[in-house]
Amino acid sequence: MKTQKLIPAMVLAFLTVPVFAQTATNNDLQRDVHQQQRIENGLKSGQLTTREASKLEHEEAHVSRAEAKAMKDGTMTPAEQNRIQTMQNKVSRDISAQKHDGQVGNPNSASSKRMQADVQRNVNQQERIENGVQNGSLNSREAARMERAQGHVERKEARAGRNGHVSAAEQHRIQRTENRDSRRIFRQKQDAQRGV
Repeated sequence: MKTQKLIPAMVLAFLTVPVFAQTATNNDLQRDVHQQQRIENGLKSGQLTTREASKLEHEEAHVSRAEAKAMKDGTMTPAEQNRIQTMQNKVSRDISAQKHDGQVGNPNSASSKRMQADVQRNVNQQERIENGVQNGSLNSREAARMERAQGHVERKEARAGRNGHVSAAEQHRIQRTENRDSRRIFRQKQDAQRGV
C-alpha cells in the first residue's frame, strides 16, 4: 500500500523538475532582456557613459556565462537559479548606481550611438532566445549555447568600450559576431529538437 502512494509522489516530483527548470530559465532570460534595455535606455538618456555601459556589459557577460553553464545539462537546479538571481541582482544594483552617479554621457556621440546599437542588438537576440524557450523551439541545451554566444558578444562590447570609445572597426567586429549568432539562433529554432 505504501508503495502505491509513493510512486505517484515520485512521478510528480520528477515531472516538476523540468517545469521548474524551464520557468527559471524563462525568468532569467526575461531579466536579461530587461537589464539590457535598462543599459540601452541609460545610454540614450545620457545617464550612462560608454565606459559605464562597457563595465555593465562585462557584468552581463558573467551572468550569461553562468546561465549557459547552468542550462547546458538541460536543467537548472534551485541552487544554480539562486546563484544566477544573486548575480542579476548585483548587476541591477550596479545599473542603478551607474545611472545615478552624476556622470553624464553624450548620447549623440558616434561612440555612444555605436554602443546603443550594439546593446539594442543584445536586447533583440535575448528576446529571440527567450521566445524560443517559451514556445519550445529551443530546448535548454540550445538556449545554453545561445547564452554562451551572447556572453561572448557582451565581452567584446565590454572590451571595445572600456576606454570610453567604440570605434567603427570595433563595432564592425561585434556586428560580425552578432550576425553569426543571429543565424545560429534561427537555425536552432528551426531544427526538429523541441524544448521541455
